Amino acid sequence: MPLSDSNAPTSGLPDDLDAPVEVWNADGSGDVLVLCEHASNHIPARYDGLGLSHADSESHAAWDPGARAVALGLAQALDAPMVASRVSRLVYDCNRPPEAPSAMPAKSELIDVPGNRDLDDAARAERTDAVYRPFCAAVSELIEKRTLEGRPPVLITVHSFTPVYYGKPRAVEIGILHDTDTRLADLMLEAAPALPNRLVERNSPYGPEDGVTHSLVLHGVNNGLANVMIEIRNDLVRDSAEEAQMTEELLVLLRPALAHLAAAAPATEGADNA
Repeated sequence: MPLSDSNAPTSGLPDDLDAPVEVWNADGSGDVLVLCEHASNHIPARYDGLGLSHADSESHAAWDPGARAVALGLAQALDAPMVASRVSRLVYDCNRPPEAPSAMPAKSELIDVPGNRDLDDAARAERTDAVYRPFCAAVSELIEKRTLEGRPPVLITVHSFTPVYYGKPRAVEIGILHDTDTRLADLMLEAAPALPNRLVERNSPYGPEDGVTHSLVLHGVNNGLANVMIEIRNDLVRDSAEEAQMTEELLVLLRPALAHLAAAAPATEGADNA
């Protein structure tokens, strides 16, 4: 799928899914690639709303509120490309592999998803080809392009989470998640005291054992890229002012971490492409 640079909104999309992926600032000069797998709650008409109520289709089960705005804010501040899914994660969760039941869940927390019940192999394959593979192709193309240019990117993926899960409140405000590569997460957590009014935790409220690091492994670890997944409690990003504030706070953690990674990179990196 060729890259296309877009600032298009995340709703009102064509039902034939010609544009399931948003790629913003593809030629940005920064050293980062920002992902947002759960940017939109859009359900194309051909899936008949998945049988959800309006309230359920607007809830955190269908997307990560505030995540795209923060991801875009980070991409703007760091002059980085952003790749975001334009389709609800209940149609296909781009942070899950095709074989995972949670890629097309029949239930999300307390919400039943009738349109995902008893999907056959053909229906699952159609959604995989329509939503997941274009997203992965856009990410892979950007990584390959930048790596060939001698500037492999640092991978940052942005999510938000509900403050109450299965009836239990969550105290953590910002989660810094990683899989086997802890480089960027470690550096961001070292900078966390610079945000004394925020509760910042490692691999919380989720971790690798919950199956949430698929993108980190597929696009980051497997390509030798430093990577991190940022989880934001969604009651902290309820409007544009809060989204902008959270973006600035995350930059307090990211900028020194990225500078340290850049300083530690081999001096000859990219020399063959000079």
